[in-house]
Amino acid sequence: MAMNVLWPENLPPRIEPDGHENERRSLDGWIAYHRATLLMKSEGLSAEQLKRRSVAPSTLTLLGLVRHMTEVERGWFRMQAAREQFEFPYSTDENPEADLLDVDSADASADIALYVEECQLAQTSLALVDLDTVIHRNERWFDVRWIYLHMIEEYARHNGHADLLRELIDGATGD
Repeated sequence: MAMNVLWPENLPPRIEPDGHENERRSLDGWIAYHRATLLMKSEGLSAEQLKRRSVAPSTLTLLGLVRHMTEVERGWFRMQAAREQFEFPYSTDENPEADLLDVDSADASADIALYVEECQLAQTSLALVDLDTVIHRNERWFDVRWIYLHMIEEYARHNGHADLLRELIDGATGD
């Protein structure tokens, strides 16, 4: 029997950003658009469908992508850009791929709710950080602007994966 997934109320709408905003609003708009796209690709599926693996040898799942982006949001936006201190919710030093791979016993409803909450918290934290703030990580220097652009690229790549996974699950296509 398929388990229904409980979706958080008041999910953010998927709105393509205007083409004439200032830099910060454009960056925030594209991040919001990609966050909503990942949710759209996952919405309406059972927990079993969200955990369905793609075609071998890939082990990707939609739920794994949601969990991965939860950690990426936390890592780049909150821990790096805003310099907040947290642990990752899924991955550990002993199991660095847990976000993507350990989905079989995962609670899909809780994981989706955590993703939505993490995105909201990241956006709140980002509002307090200037785009010119520079972060040093792994022998490299990044400004917050670069982090935004990296995150847009990360979402675009994984939303492409999500599109293919969704089509494999139930044939749904579209942007």
